[in-house]
Amino acid sequence: MALLSEESPLNALMNNFVQAGEVVYIGVRPASRQPVIGVEQTMARIGTGLDGDRYKGNADSKRQVTLIQAEHLQAIASFLGKSEIDPALVRRNIVVKGINLLALKEKRFKIGEAILEMTGLCHPCSRMENILGEGGYNAMLGHGGITCKVIEEGNIKLGDIIVA
Repeated sequence: MALLSEESPLNALMNNFVQAGEVVYIGVRPASRQPVIGVEQTMARIGTGLDGDRYKGNADSKRQVTLIQAEHLQAIASFLGKSEIDPALVRRNIVVKGINLLALKEKRFKIGEAILEMTGLCHPCSRMENILGEGGYNAMLGHGGITCKVIEEGNIKLGDIIVA
C-alpha cells in the first residue's frame, strides 16, 4: 500500500475539517458491569485512560478511551424505535458532536488538554442486546464509535473542542 505524500490531493481532503467537534458527555465506568457515571470533567492518563474509569491497561493498549458521536446515538435510537438513547447505556467514555470520528483514522487529535490517537473501531458487545433491548446489538453495528490511546495527558471537560 502506497503512503500518501504530504502534498497529495487526497491527503489534503483527509485533513480538511469544516468545524471542530465538541464534548457533550463524559462517562466513567468504576467497575465491570456497573452503571456508567456521568462527570463534568476528568483527566486522561497514559496507560490507564480516564480517571475514575475501570480501565487499567498499559501505555501500549489500544483501548484506553472510547468515543462515540452524538449523531450516532440518534441513529441508534431511530433503529430501535425510540426518541433518544441515554449515552450512559452504550458504555462509551466520551460523546462528541459535530465531527465525524471515522475521519480521525490514523490521526492524533486534541480533546481538551489531552492528545489521543484513534486506534480502531469500538464494536458493540453482546450486552447491548440486554441493555438497549431486542435489536440493540444490530442497532449499534457500524455506530459504536472508536477506541483511542492517550498520547499526552490532560484534562477533558464538557464543552471542550476536538481538533485533528
